Amino acid sequence: MDGFLLAYKEKGITSNKVVQQAKKLLSLKKVGHLGTLDPMAEGLLVLAINRATRFSSFFLESDKSYEAEICFGIKTDTDDAMGRVVEESSLIPKESDIKKELNKFLGESLQNPPFFSALKHKGKPLYKYARDGEFISKPSRRVNIYSINNFNYFNNRCSFLIHCSKGTYIRSIARDLGDNLGSGGHLSALKRVTQGEFNIEQSKLPSELEMKKIISIESAFQFFKEIKLNEEETKVFSNGGKLAVENQQSNFFRIYDFSNKFLGLGVIADSQLALKRLV
Repeated sequence: MDGFLLAYKEKGITSNKVVQQAKKLLSLKKVGHLGTLDPMAEGLLVLAINRATRFSSFFLESDKSYEAEICFGIKTDTDDAMGRVVEESSLIPKESDIKKELNKFLGESLQNPPFFSALKHKGKPLYKYARDGEFISKPSRRVNIYSINNFNYFNNRCSFLIHCSKGTYIRSIARDLGDNLGSGGHLSALKRVTQGEFNIEQSKLPSELEMKKIISIESAFQFFKEIKLNEEETKVFSNGGKLAVENQQSNFFRIYDFSNKFLGLGVIADSQLALKRLV
């Protein structure tokens, strides 16, 4: 069985713990997740099963949306509630000022990753350096915030729904928003609700996962258009050869052989179809 399962990660456990629980429960040999959630976060964790792990990179590049909560007046070394308090302020920002500053994050911008992150320096995650008191800065990264909705403000905390590009750290937004308001702040809660075409509504706790609920590799890429090959083209494509195509836009496609069997994904560039990933 190859495909994807939608798990719900609870607060307080690692993403890897969910992977191990799924492997044990379903007696699987190969399971990976498509983008980690911090231990304090909860929500959608997409699991790739067996050969579906070959397609993980397509979803690591996908947009995501989160329900986030930011607490003002307290800064931490991790920029979230799991960290050590490094600064406190009695300043209480106004709701109107928070909205104004938060909306400034909309669109493209450069973001500084947290010191405590899985990004690597000389092959070692930054959080391991930070735990030893060595705080290493990585270059700013371009991110895109598509929308911020459902804003609420109560008891010095604001919450909202944010839709963002890959590589966006919501902890960094919490840190920067608090700094911009002069009060400091940290991420106090986070729930991932979508990743690409996957939605939290179909997710299950690790103990409730069932293989009959698996999303096939083919179904997971329904948003790509399809191309059907004849017998000769199938041989060329499956062996890594390129095929000339006409009137096709440069993009990824679902590829089928002459008997309508799903082969995998192909990519068109410069009017040529090339193999990207076989199932």
